[in-house]
Amino acid sequence: MSWQEEIDELHRRRALADKMGGEEKVARQHARGKMDARARLDGVLDPGSFREIGKIAGRGSYDAQGDLVDLAASNFIFGRGDIDGRPVVASADDFTVRGGSADAALHRKFVQCEAMAHELRLPLIRMIDGTGGGGSVKTLETMGYTYVPMVPGWDHIVTNLETVPVVALALGPTAGLGAARTVASHYSVMVKGLSQLFAAGPAVAAAIGETVDKEQLGGTEIHCRNGVVDEEVASEAEAFAVARRFLSYLPSSVDTLALRTPCTDPVDRREEALLSVVPRDPAQVYAMRRVLTQVFDHGSVFEMGRRWGRAVITAFARLDGWPVAVLASDPSFLGGSWEARTSEKAERFVKLADQFHLPIVHLVDNPGFMIGADAERAGTIRYGVNAMNAIYRARVPLASVIVRRAYGIAGSAMSNAERFQYRFAWPSGDWGSLPIDGGVEVAYKSELEASADPQAHLAAIRERLNKVRSPFRSAEHFAVEDIIDPRDTRPLLCEFADLAWARVSGARQKLSGNHA
Repeated sequence: MSWQEEIDELHRRRALADKMGGEEKVARQHARGKMDARARLDGVLDPGSFREIGKIAGRGSYDAQGDLVDLAASNFIFGRGDIDGRPVVASADDFTVRGGSADAALHRKFVQCEAMAHELRLPLIRMIDGTGGGGSVKTLETMGYTYVPMVPGWDHIVTNLETVPVVALALGPTAGLGAARTVASHYSVMVKGLSQLFAAGPAVAAAIGETVDKEQLGGTEIHCRNGVVDEEVASEAEAFAVARRFLSYLPSSVDTLALRTPCTDPVDRREEALLSVVPRDPAQVYAMRRVLTQVFDHGSVFEMGRRWGRAVITAFARLDGWPVAVLASDPSFLGGSWEARTSEKAERFVKLADQFHLPIVHLVDNPGFMIGADAERAGTIRYGVNAMNAIYRARVPLASVIVRRAYGIAGSAMSNAERFQYRFAWPSGDWGSLPIDGGVEVAYKSELEASADPQAHLAAIRERLNKVRSPFRSAEHFAVEDIIDPRDTRPLLCEFADLAWARVSGARQKLSGNHA
């Protein structure tokens, strides 16, 4: 009365699924320099933690007696695993089966994967390597009919974006649905030379008269610069590493809080180099990333989106072990002026931080929104106002440090001025409605024209104004809360992090109590 015969059949089917697209196609995948789907799952997850769901799902072929001859496994593999001991949902497209086409994936597996993530409130990792959503045109003849397009389970994708951290790794050519699944994430990664992303591939582009290869159409040089994808890496192993690190700063869902980690970096560390990092000459730039490494916990700064919207640095970091989201101006690009892409990047990052309850630290050196005809054509003011609105809507605690400039509307977007301003300014602070240097000649035009020595008179006016623009004058009127020694920045921000996380934790407990 044993069920051993059925157990043997189960093991046989599992073994057939392990073959994926077959020895030849798996070898072809490896020859392209790509890992196979199962190796990818092993690579991104803690060793031995993956439990597959629906492994024997696929398309079986049977003999005349109705016995299984072979099994073409689904090319969508998913299940639960761990990252640093925390449970996640992970999926991988198997390019060795029908080129990763979704019509070979069994739609219910795709839907169940997404549903599992948001219903159990688990982070989701998608490893995408596929040609699209509906197979080839040839599929239509097999079906015998066509259909109005729809994506089964897309509502689950939308829900996941609202509830759990979603990471997408594009690990090959990703077109159509694969491209959409990549973009519908909080953090997306491409591998240089290996990954491409497009709405439709080169063959379809040729139909509209464009002759381009995959890299020219949708390589990393395009999509990691235009903001479609957050990160370019050199290898699949690096993609797995950044995915794991990204998730380490975030909670498992919007219902929980991110974890504090042990910190051996002294809270009272004062970096002498901060005293001279900002040049006295306002035309000179400096390395803001160097400031970040000196202020935040050693080794904790994790930047995302480095190659697009470059006037602002967006990163996660830790202060006394507490995770925080960091906005920081980069004066080495456009002088730190926010143009359309920069504003879009800042808006998206602030929304991400607020959604997952991460306090924000904003290091400010912003001379204003980018000006000029190109900036106007790009709609800079609309994107800029959207970024400002995101900062005003954010409910998490925010601390700002005015490192140097803060001018105009963009300068006022450093924080919500209607709330308590947890704000410090360095002695290098320089602020106003518009830069004095650019407006003196216009404001004093008639006076300069009447002067016997316009240049000497202009120099005298500048000297007077430079005294007025001193940050100490603002502090006298409490127009800025505190001028600090730059070396005190880390201790003061660690204090902020302790207070901010007490506030975040209390708010979350209160909300949980109300739900109960």
